[in-house]
Amino acid sequence: MPEKNRLTIVVTGASRGIGRAICLAFAEKNADIYFNYFPKEEAAAAGETEKMVSEKGGASHGDGSTGAQAKGFCANVASEADLDVFFKEILSRTGRIDYLINNAGITKDALLPRMKESQWDDVMDVNLKGPFLCMRMAARAMMKQRSGRMVNIASVTGVTGNAGQANYSASKAGLIGLTKTVAKELGSRGITVNAVAPGFIATDMTQILSDKIKEQFIADIPLRRAGTPEDVAAAVRFLCSEDAAYITGQTLHVNGGMHM
Repeated sequence: MPEKNRLTIVVTGASRGIGRAICLAFAEKNADIYFNYFPKEEAAAAGETEKMVSEKGGASHGDGSTGAQAKGFCANVASEADLDVFFKEILSRTGRIDYLINNAGITKDALLPRMKESQWDDVMDVNLKGPFLCMRMAARAMMKQRSGRMVNIASVTGVTGNAGQANYSASKAGLIGLTKTVAKELGSRGITVNAVAPGFIATDMTQILSDKIKEQFIADIPLRRAGTPEDVAAAVRFLCSEDAAYITGQTLHVNGGMHM
């Protein structure tokens, strides 16, 4: 039997980076955190996320409950079949979903004339179709509960655009629009739906950039530093909290002033 008053939190793409930081941000909660990773080569990193959450959340609470525990599953968010298995497993274990954080995302950059159709399709499948599928599945559980929080990780490029990222920018702009629409559809059921739009964040995805490009990005940021995964995770945690109970359909920018 699931522990009474224990939260069920679902985070996509949490084997490392922002997704891992989001899991850790909830580690002190009385919660079960389920996350996906893909491809299977990410299994070791996923195991590290599980370990880090367990270590941070292992302390007992006053009521005898314990902190969060995390469990990773290999699943492709672009595959409805994979997600069907993933969500059925979660619901069979806990019977509910309290928070859904759609974080999984990829880039396949190229200037428009050189961008292949496969590059466009792959990015759209993971960054936009994936959240759509996850939200649709989670919504069914949340509507029965008449409560829930959904947070989508968008991007500053979904608002400003970015040369060489027609696919990525379009996917994130679409995710912001999806966020607003689902917020209108589910609000009457006690479900909030918001987005967090990170700017230049120090992750594996940005680590591959040259020092010169990194310096150019930071020069355009009033706070004069790259953001951290923890900066993004803190915003997600806020939007899932009771302090944000009257906030829905919004995009919270976490970019150090890069875009205002």
